[in-house]
Amino acid sequence: MKALLPTHAGKIDCIFIDPPYNTGNEGWCYNDNVRSPLMKEWLKKSANPVDKEDLERHDKWLCMMWPRLNLLRELLSDKGAIIVTLDDNEIHHMRSLMDEIFGEQNFIATCLWQKNYSPKNTAEFFSSDHDYILIYAKNKMELEIGSLDRTEEQENRYKNPDSDPRGPWKTSDLSARNPYSEGLYAIKCPGGRLIDGPPTGRYWTIKESKLWDFDQENRIWWGKDKNSVPQLKRFLHEIQEGRVPQTIWFYADVGHTDQAKKELKQIMSFDNTRDVFITPKPVKLVERVLQIFSKPDSIVLDSFAGSGTTAHAILKANEQDSVNCRFILVECEDYADTLTAERVRRVINGYSFSGTLREELYSQKLTWSNFSKKSPQIMREVEHIETTKSAAFDKIKKEIKDGVLTVTGERKIEETAPGLGGSFTYCTLGEPIEIETLLTGKGLPSFESLARYVFYTATGQALDQVAAPAADGFIGETELFRIHLFYQPDANWLRSNDAALNAARVDAIEASKSSGKRAIVFAVAKFMSQKELTKKRIEFCQLPYAVHRILGD
Repeated sequence: MKALLPTHAGKIDCIFIDPPYNTGNEGWCYNDNVRSPLMKEWLKKSANPVDKEDLERHDKWLCMMWPRLNLLRELLSDKGAIIVTLDDNEIHHMRSLMDEIFGEQNFIATCLWQKNYSPKNTAEFFSSDHDYILIYAKNKMELEIGSLDRTEEQENRYKNPDSDPRGPWKTSDLSARNPYSEGLYAIKCPGGRLIDGPPTGRYWTIKESKLWDFDQENRIWWGKDKNSVPQLKRFLHEIQEGRVPQTIWFYADVGHTDQAKKELKQIMSFDNTRDVFITPKPVKLVERVLQIFSKPDSIVLDSFAGSGTTAHAILKANEQDSVNCRFILVECEDYADTLTAERVRRVINGYSFSGTLREELYSQKLTWSNFSKKSPQIMREVEHIETTKSAAFDKIKKEIKDGVLTVTGERKIEETAPGLGGSFTYCTLGEPIEIETLLTGKGLPSFESLARYVFYTATGQALDQVAAPAADGFIGETELFRIHLFYQPDANWLRSNDAALNAARVDAIEASKSSGKRAIVFAVAKFMSQKELTKKRIEFCQLPYAVHRILGD
């Protein structure tokens, strides 16, 4: 993540992470390259991996998360959000951590994800059927979120019993408990009934003249007999599209853990006896996150990439919705190439598969209560799926198992499951750019790499584009500063007088500085006093290779 700062600081629109839950059974390791002898002793090999026997496992988890969350905040744009999945082991600690790093005022919500579709009878006390989804904004005042599609049940609440040309509508109450000075009056209904006033303890929400204005526009419903308490007609086409996200996410909408494992095994051609990954997240869960927190051209970051579900969800959204979201995955475990990246390759290009490809299209827990009340709605939803999805599958299968109705799309595949298309680049982390390495004269960074590094160091912002070295050394600017760099990745050049800031270069900087902004100049040496440079609003920052001028090789 540090390597991303010079190029992506403040540019990530959405961060989704699924860090270790610290259950004591995961076997995660604190693998930071710490320098402190005390930290090294604390994190000695015998204490890794972190397990239930480690009495300091919560401290180690917090120490692991703290610097990563700080870096993620730097990478997140001012309009962005970070979404974290956790369970009861660390959610309480994580809230405190996020409040401190992102600010308590930027807390958005804690959602519950129903991760299991049936209770686990092996549970000691309670079957844990949910995980938490913790959401914070970088800046709550600038956060913009999307809405979810309205369900068929919500759409069906709108009717048109009076054949209104404006289309389907539903009624809403015209009285409320809030006191309103003009909300106490009698009403004579069109059918002749006299209503003395609003219900006891309530007030009409609009004044009397407004009521009759609405009535003239046929926006008041008096009932079929024209004598009912008046209600306001709200038309479907006038309400905000979509629905507001809620804090409970049911598995029928966003998938469950068993489904996630089946997805992964199918793509990776693993047999059912192999438990390849402890807790992969379902694609539908990440799709829900994208629907709420991403835009068509967003950059999404997952710094605990695991099995690559985030990339899979983005590729699927790009293919289905014709958007152009991009993803950055970070994974430090040894399966980064063989599992994380390999899954992404297979999702893009297709993968070897012979048999029946299954995709869960609908899932609903059936109880006597919801079946007796919602059976017509459930049947309508199933029929809608059969109608709209039948062309994409050879067969739509309905099954009730353990009290759960599941609708699955099936299609026969002879050799290769089709890919979603798209592309990605697999990168490994190179040598760190440390300004002190200039002292050795070996392994010198490129001009572009050093330009991005010094620009971020000086401004805290990412440099969008690096131009070729210019006479004035200009590499980029912010609202306050112009940044200049005089550098070549050549030890002999760095030893020469050509590498220094001189009068000619100062004149070139002055000539290009039409905005009047202060200039910050990086070079190995200067041939002018800082007093002179200060008069010209130039601040000199020395690259450490200048030590060679004194010490030699």
